[in-house]
Amino acid sequence: MTTLSPAVFLMGPTASGKTASAIALVEAGLPVELISVDSALVFRDMDIGTAKPDAAELARAPHHLIDIISPEQSYSAAQFRSDALALMADITARGKVPVLVGGTMLYYNTLQHGIHDLPQADAALRASLHAEADQIGWPGMHAKLAGLDPATAARLAPNDQQRIERALEICLLAGRPMSELLAQPASDPLPYALSKIALVPSDRAALHARIEQRFDLMLQNGLLDEVARLRERYTLSLDLPSMRCVGYRQAWEYLDGLVSEAEMRDKGLAATRQLCKRQLTWLRGMDDVQEIDCLQPDVPAVVRDVVSKVLAGA
Repeated sequence: MTTLSPAVFLMGPTASGKTASAIALVEAGLPVELISVDSALVFRDMDIGTAKPDAAELARAPHHLIDIISPEQSYSAAQFRSDALALMADITARGKVPVLVGGTMLYYNTLQHGIHDLPQADAALRASLHAEADQIGWPGMHAKLAGLDPATAARLAPNDQQRIERALEICLLAGRPMSELLAQPASDPLPYALSKIALVPSDRAALHARIEQRFDLMLQNGLLDEVARLRERYTLSLDLPSMRCVGYRQAWEYLDGLVSEAEMRDKGLAATRQLCKRQLTWLRGMDDVQEIDCLQPDVPAVVRDVVSKVLAGA
């Protein structure tokens, strides 16, 4: 019997302290390398609104898969899996353990369970869905999805156009709910001995307060200026994945005069709380997860001790 090499998932909702905990692992001298699992951190020049580790932090604890594409480009879960597997193999070959850290739960799911055999995109059907969305709005399309696939709809925000569209497309082409297809074994599961750690709040309201403080700090640190610079430097639109990231869409609307500053802040906080809820829903559905209260004192030290035990037993 072949012994699988170890790998660690360090997961959690937004503002739960994942980055600080991951950096602490490197600074403690543990034989690990970090791979970012974040669909927003892949974009270059999107630093403030993504809470990207700064240059000093990345110098102390380098992360793979940060700043790898332009905000004009897209990056799929399948691309992430391919990139992550190549990095994990390289890290393992050098005698280290890959620690995958971030909050994009779809990436974790795709990495662990493989690529499912889902229907390919259908241009005609997508055009039809867009026409219907023009009539009833994406919340209306979300309600339609809830009738076809309640499990998937429950983890998607009513305005998450990209994911609602894809879920409806799959349901209609396959004649079955996307959640049912994703529940089936994939063709190529992850060939590693996984230890899954989740930073979760013992008090949701306390995490929401932390989210509010962090969003206000992003605004103070120049989120609006960052979005203005992005619009000057790149050819962007609200249809691109980069500008659908939490905070960026709301800042865009403010810069276009569509909402007031107060409305922009309220919408940004609401979107971040919705993201947090979806991340926690994903985590509740995962098995073999060791939970750590992200609100307790010195979370990085707790995570370090847990990972140290994992490595000692590997």
